Amino acid sequence: MSLRVAVQMDPIENINIGGDTTFLLMMAAQRRGHTLWVYQPEHLSYEDGKPFARARKVTLRDVKGDHVTLGDYEKLDLADDLDVILMRQDPPFDIAYITATYLLETVHPQTLVVNNPTSVRDAPEKLLATRFPGLQPPTLISSDPVALNDFFARHGDCILKPLHGAAGNGIIKLKAGDRNLDALIEIFGGISREPLVLQKFIPAVSAGDKRIILIDGEIIGGINRVPEDGAVRSNLRVGGTAEPLVLTKRDREICEILKPVLKEKGLMFVGIDVIGDYLTEINVTSPTGAVQLKAFEGVDAGEILWDRIAETLQNRA
Repeated sequence: MSLRVAVQMDPIENINIGGDTTFLLMMAAQRRGHTLWVYQPEHLSYEDGKPFARARKVTLRDVKGDHVTLGDYEKLDLADDLDVILMRQDPPFDIAYITATYLLETVHPQTLVVNNPTSVRDAPEKLLATRFPGLQPPTLISSDPVALNDFFARHGDCILKPLHGAAGNGIIKLKAGDRNLDALIEIFGGISREPLVLQKFIPAVSAGDKRIILIDGEIIGGINRVPEDGAVRSNLRVGGTAEPLVLTKRDREICEILKPVLKEKGLMFVGIDVIGDYLTEINVTSPTGAVQLKAFEGVDAGEILWDRIAETLQNRA
């Protein structure tokens, strides 16, 4: 079936198509004959009970520096003019992001939104992982300096990061006994009122931070992101290197535990992070890694996702 698809994303003109998962998903849609529009979250509007967006039709090419032709702006009724919306803008997961989920949930599932905007809003990535006892390393989420210092004293080497951060931003390793925690709490508090995450450091990160991609709860593959020598951040945007990944028994156990919850919540395209034997995050906003997975294994996440979307729409008809 030919679908009408809008992608809510950051400016498509500025993306790096050599590593951009959203571009890979859109190229797969275009190959199937789906009609594609793009718009940015600030182009969403809501009037008389109906959301609409000022969007532009796109034609894509796998050519660096010349990857998109944009049509003129047009007004799209998100309920009547579309079959599918991909919500793929990057965090920060702030009040603007949350507001976008409120607007999109007024049309879902009449227009299928991937991922389900209600679940995206209700399952922030570092919080959702805490709902699965025994999968995470010891983790505290708090703004309270007393609670943070108590956790640090009990667990020694830790990772400190903002609750709603992304792409490795703001991640700091604290060695046991480090006296800078209070100053860091003050610095983060001066920037944002969001709580902090303090998590027991996992030495296995030196061997890599695994990104495993799941579509409708099913594993399609993963990559290993290895940090630079002496670094603790393995995100590709901050210098990590992607390598092929062989999934372990523990990796598969973690995914099986997550599967029913992801399916129930309509979180169709998810990337989880695993260090050693521990789940650290469940990424539901704009998970990456699909381009590297295709390069290493020949697995096209876009083709698999659009197959699953087609099945979902057919079963609903």
